Amino acid sequence: MSEAPTIDFHFNVDHCVAYACRVVRKARSAGKTVLIFSRDDERRSRLDLALWTFSALDFLPHVDLPSPLAAATPIWLSATPTVAPRDLLLLLDDEPAPQFATWFPQFERVIDVVSLEPAERARARTRFKTYRDAGFLPVAHDIGAT
Repeated sequence: MSEAPTIDFHFNVDHCVAYACRVVRKARSAGKTVLIFSRDDERRSRLDLALWTFSALDFLPHVDLPSPLAAATPIWLSATPTVAPRDLLLLLDDEPAPQFATWFPQFERVIDVVSLEPAERARARTRFKTYRDAGFLPVAHDIGAT
């Protein structure tokens, strides 16, 4: 992808792991591949388990990178920026992604998931400003509003 993608900030998310599973399910139903990025080992572990168990009707095959099965698996979890032929980058990290200026443009879409927690919202504001100041187009989506 040659131009900077929009970065969608999905904020006021009640349960980030469950929400991430729903985003991944929707992306997979559209035939998209997904890279989920978080440097938090515990968060990636919770997400790994949730992707296997959150729905009895959906099969969301995934691997934690590096994995010899990655080439045949549509959903990847990673703690490092990975140059990858993925359509969607789902960010579940507290800080701005490393090397984001060169990393983000390879994706069709980038989504940053933000919880209801005040400390997380403050960190998200920093990420939003960092990405905007670098020339990206962050857009806020209030997921908690119905």
